[in-house]
Amino acid sequence: MKQEELMEVARGAAAQRGCEVIGLDFNDDDNIFEITLGKTGGDVDLDDCEAVHRAVLAAFDRNIEDYALTVGSAGISAEEADELLKTIKDNQ
Repeated sequence: MKQEELMEVARGAAAQRGCEVIGLDFNDDDNIFEITLGKTGGDVDLDDCEAVHRAVLAAFDRNIEDYALTVGSAGISAEEADELLKTIKDNQ
């Protein structure tokens, strides 16, 4: 998979959600892609991330391309997200 092709798919899917791709990290050794989304005038939500993730999965077969993909938003780390989800779950 070429990074340019991945960016084209990710940008298109992000734009449909009112977002933009503000970062792409690629670990060539492990074939891991990390896409970071941003949204002007609002917050990126889980549905935004999921839409971009699904668009990339639909465009590139993981069994053929052998890659891992993470889509997230700027401003919160994975650890912070995990803690937030744990707090929400504990309060239910």
